[in-house]
Amino acid sequence: MRPEALNSLFVEVDALEGVGPKLRRPLEKLGLTRIKDVAYHLPDRFVERRAVTNLDEAGVGENVIVALTVREHRASSGRGPFRVLAEDAIGNVCTLTYFGRASYTARKQLPVGETRWVAGRLDQYGQMLQIVHPEHVSESASAPLGQLREAVYPLSEGLTQGRVAGLAAQALKVLPDLPEWIEPGLLARTDWPAWQAALREAHKGPDAAARDRLAYDELLANALALMLVRQSNRSQRGTPLSGDGSLRGKLRLPFALTGAQKRSIGEIESDMAQAAPMLRLLQGDVGAGKTVVALSAMLIAVEAGAQAAMLAPTEILARQHFETLRKMLEGTGVEIALLTGRDKGRAREAILMGLVDGSIRIVVGTHAIFQDAVEYRNLALVVIDEQHRFGVGQRLMLARKGRRTPHTLAMTATPIPRTLTLAQYGEMDVSKLDELPPGRQAIDTRVVSVERMGDVVGALARHFETGQQAYWVCPMVRESETDDLAAAEARYATLKERFGEDVVLVHGQLRPEAKDAAMERFAVGEAKLLVATTVIEVGVDVPNATLMVIEQAERFGLAQLHQLRGRVGRGSEKSTCLLLRGQALSETAKQRLALMRETQDGFRLAEEDLELRGGGELLGTRQSGDTPFRIASLEQIQKLLPLAHDDARLLIERDGGLSGSRGEAARLLLYLFERDWGVQLLRGG
Repeated sequence: MRPEALNSLFVEVDALEGVGPKLRRPLEKLGLTRIKDVAYHLPDRFVERRAVTNLDEAGVGENVIVALTVREHRASSGRGPFRVLAEDAIGNVCTLTYFGRASYTARKQLPVGETRWVAGRLDQYGQMLQIVHPEHVSESASAPLGQLREAVYPLSEGLTQGRVAGLAAQALKVLPDLPEWIEPGLLARTDWPAWQAALREAHKGPDAAARDRLAYDELLANALALMLVRQSNRSQRGTPLSGDGSLRGKLRLPFALTGAQKRSIGEIESDMAQAAPMLRLLQGDVGAGKTVVALSAMLIAVEAGAQAAMLAPTEILARQHFETLRKMLEGTGVEIALLTGRDKGRAREAILMGLVDGSIRIVVGTHAIFQDAVEYRNLALVVIDEQHRFGVGQRLMLARKGRRTPHTLAMTATPIPRTLTLAQYGEMDVSKLDELPPGRQAIDTRVVSVERMGDVVGALARHFETGQQAYWVCPMVRESETDDLAAAEARYATLKERFGEDVVLVHGQLRPEAKDAAMERFAVGEAKLLVATTVIEVGVDVPNATLMVIEQAERFGLAQLHQLRGRVGRGSEKSTCLLLRGQALSETAKQRLALMRETQDGFRLAEEDLELRGGGELLGTRQSGDTPFRIASLEQIQKLLPLAHDDARLLIERDGGLSGSRGEAARLLLYLFERDWGVQLLRGG
């Protein structure tokens, strides 16, 4: 139960003055549903404005505050701008320019003959000075003194800077007094402000110490929660599992295992033989062979007389894993089943009965496999694919399905930088597949300007003539998912005009049946081209697809580009990846695309990506599973996470965990950042 001291922060945002149903919608788009969310909605940057007595004192491009007397209103015909001509104290003329529906506000705020203080960026249009859409217009009789600093917040449609600043000010007024959870020695060394003061300072100005303190709090909460998970896991009684190799010996694999696969299987086998439940992450680059390692782990469980379950984030991926594993298991006599939310009636009942009586030894499925109605005879191993798509809570729900806590093997196909591995998976031991199976060909990666779209479509036609298939991926733009969808659908429409029924479309908003039908047509070779959003980022395996086109590649992060490229190069034929780029590229985007041409080592790309983003520029869309943090930037994670990790370990090992006086404060921290599953585990354990 949440501590009472935090209740004021978890009150719904409607409690703030001025928030009604109309304002609640744009706030929800930003994830601001409670007072706590508003308090932690920090400014992106701050604008400094200088008060000047006349425009001769200001430079073009400067943010200024100046007194202007309105001389004339000029309305344009059609859709042209509305202009207000005004003069400063010595007769310099400045045009205040408004577009769209702002003319009504301008007429009201700036009546002819009146003097107003106007704040905004001074620009030059031809020979005329102008301020486009002044940010503030004030009737105040006296000039604002010195510099005026204003916070610039992330917004969504329907919100203004003034409104968000006002809500933040209200939220900051109800901050409770909370005890200090940071280790006193560290606090003294860093000279960070107290929690309440840090939040107030972060909204007031670019205070690095305040920002670092708030980021550190978030990192400490995460590190502490993950350590509590690890501690709880080690205190549980699991089922030691030792296989005799009889089933693994029957596998007829068409390839030899790599050294990395053998090493990882050995680590997993050693963990599963222990009484404490395994909690291991298997990191594997695209095509490194995680599925075979997972199957070996599941067969160890089956050889020991137990059951194994594999959890996938999407139905497409679950079906694909099921088919792959079913083929590998032929000749072993092991019964495997697929269970998703779409399974109904007798087929579903038969699977549920098979899990209860133990005749089904391995089940693959979506979140449906841990629903209340699903029971197991002896579930002793849980494999979770694309771990970052699931919360710790979901993993724990599946863990409760065993008589004792099952062993857990989590997998990710996204190579993660060392720093972020600690941030996201600090409770787990890590196995890494860092070599590719022999015979995998390098993918020919080229960067092509979007101006050559016609050539690319022509190359696509020639590609189809060879009997091979292709993917065409459209970008996911963070600001507007509806735009992304329109982009994918528009590209699908133009390509379908050229190639007819050979083209299918897949995106996240299609009905599952429609998505599966399109994927099935492509997988069996009925369709030659799959147009998609990043829904195909992981798991799609069609060896005959040997061409990948990624449109507006500069909008994707390196890890995502690498994942998408990994959809090709899965068969014996040479594969190509075309990165279609726009015309205006930032330096970082150029570096990113150059790196994609240069290397196919996902672990190197992950480290380089972190370096590029840590340098200050956020790369296009946020990576799926990028970081679990809202406050801490990548630079702060790299700088502060080791400190937070050491502090969390100190708290648990030396300072009495959550039971001492500092521990009580740390308990508040866990609830504040909603990492309270760490507290629940401690109670449960």
